[in-house]
Amino acid sequence: MDLSNLKPAAGATKSDNFRRGRGHGSGNGKTAGKGHKGQKARSGAPRPGFEGGQMPLYRRIPKRGFKCRNHKEIVAINVSALERFDNDTEVTIATLIEAGVVKNPGDGVKILGNGELTKKLTVKVSAVSKSAAEKIEALGGKVEVI
Repeated sequence: MDLSNLKPAAGATKSDNFRRGRGHGSGNGKTAGKGHKGQKARSGAPRPGFEGGQMPLYRRIPKRGFKCRNHKEIVAINVSALERFDNDTEVTIATLIEAGVVKNPGDGVKILGNGELTKKLTVKVSAVSKSAAEKIEALGGKVEVI
């Protein structure tokens, strides 16, 4: 038994597609489940969140921050993380995921220049900082932005 196999007991759930206001025998006659009188019993009852004309909660609370709709989630890793690869290896986003350096690349991977590198590598990633590119190319490696 696990969460994907759970379901309610037989007869525990009720369908919501029954007809209301069709007499006492239906179990939902007369007031059709709306009780007696009042605003919610009548047609045109207010929308959810309406507070009777009082300034509603969602308008009383201040707006916070800004979310850019074009924002890219780029994962940054340091040059020192590339030290685990062998000489003359082609480092791509796929090889970084295989090696466990990056779990979820999001919209791309950027190499930053923190740390030391002692191996010649061909790096093909989304972005590279200037200092990281200098360190990789100083050892005879190549940097390619894809």
